[in-house]
Amino acid sequence: MRILLLGDYSNVHATLAEGLKALGHECVVASDGDKWKDYPRDIDLKRKFGLCGNTSFLMRLMKALPKMRGYDVVQLINPIFFELKAERLAPFYRYLRRHNGKMVMGAFGMDYYWAYVNTYQRPLRYSDFNFGDTIRTDWEAERFRQDMIGTSKETLNKMIAEDCDGIVAGLYEYWATYKAPQPPKGEGCRNEGKGMFEDKLKFIPFPIKMPDKAKEGSYAKGGKVQIFAGVNKNRDAYKGTDIMLRAAQDVQAKWPEHMQVQVAENVPFAQYQEMMNSADAILDQLYSYTPAMNSLLAMSKGIINIGGGEPENYEILGEKELRPIINVLPTYDSCYEEIEKLVLHPERIPLLRQQSIDYVKKHHDYIKVAQQYLDFYHSL
Repeated sequence: MRILLLGDYSNVHATLAEGLKALGHECVVASDGDKWKDYPRDIDLKRKFGLCGNTSFLMRLMKALPKMRGYDVVQLINPIFFELKAERLAPFYRYLRRHNGKMVMGAFGMDYYWAYVNTYQRPLRYSDFNFGDTIRTDWEAERFRQDMIGTSKETLNKMIAEDCDGIVAGLYEYWATYKAPQPPKGEGCRNEGKGMFEDKLKFIPFPIKMPDKAKEGSYAKGGKVQIFAGVNKNRDAYKGTDIMLRAAQDVQAKWPEHMQVQVAENVPFAQYQEMMNSADAILDQLYSYTPAMNSLLAMSKGIINIGGGEPENYEILGEKELRPIINVLPTYDSCYEEIEKLVLHPERIPLLRQQSIDYVKKHHDYIKVAQQYLDFYHSL
């Protein structure tokens, strides 16, 4: 097959492309490298802002478009698949639809349905937009809600979701969101009473390329448990990193002889990986049910994930034995308690490390995941 992957988040498409190529298929990634993270791509769509940057980007995009024709499958990382305003993307989508085979939309992150469903229908106990029946009103949640609902991004997301041949969800919570019941009439539904898009929706785990060598030994040098946090200043409160980091730093203040916290802030992907490698555990995604790409990469290295590991995560994978994730509820107290428990009982680390590696190898190996994508593409 010839496959075009448009856009990238957290190295999902770049890693998937490696798996598809390893299975003998032609695959091209066109993206901006997820901005400062600078993930690998075949067609560079990085945009510099300002008048000259805008002109240069549009020229490169128009020049690249003819190279985006004749594919069996085009997969979009998100309804916003180019760094353009939503109202300008519909013609590009129609162009891609006209000149290629099947169109697949990724449910991998922020979009209209993620914001709307978790604000008003709330199928999850907690998310980026709700805690139970309480709607999050912090400024970052409000900013994303206002950006997605009742805007051109909503219009575009609905159009692509309705028109595309398939929707792939990379985490349980995204799958649950797109499978939620249809909104009431007048909200853009197709079949009231039926789950949204369940006829075209597929859950496929995120792909991870296993490292050549994972962590060995009991725990890190100097006898201190090393806790790592990656901070994106634009989204740390939204993703709960601020709460997790504060809890870790408070545990460190209480037990300085037992642990050490390391923070990486807005660094390129290669540098981020190097900084992560010395860690015993990583803090990531407080409001998630599941480990995402950042956590999975760490787990593949034998680094323990402190974050989302709810029962639904294991159920959707069919995992009945491995429990490598230290699950935390979206509160400071839960984070503090679990971090302190690990720090005071480092004898748990070797088992959790090995289970982390086994878990990623079993469910997220990039070759296995690429085959699941191929099976899905053939089914469309």
